[in-house]
Amino acid sequence: MADIKKIKSLSEKELKEKLIENRKKLMKLQFKRKSGLEKPHLFKNVKKEIAQISTVINEKRRESGEKTR
Repeated sequence: MADIKKIKSLSEKELKEKLIENRKKLMKLQFKRKSGLEKPHLFKNVKKEIAQISTVINEKRRESGEKTR
């Protein structure tokens, strides 16, 4: 899991790439859940990082004056 300071230092393009990467990781974890995942705490970590990245993206958009959606 990345530190929030590291996340804030990334560009918007890098944040979007990391967001896509984490969503793919979450999807793979959901498939593994069906087959008996050994480490269920990974869901919490990945979801938390997705939320942090989404928040930082929205903060950066608000600072630049863009609409969030």
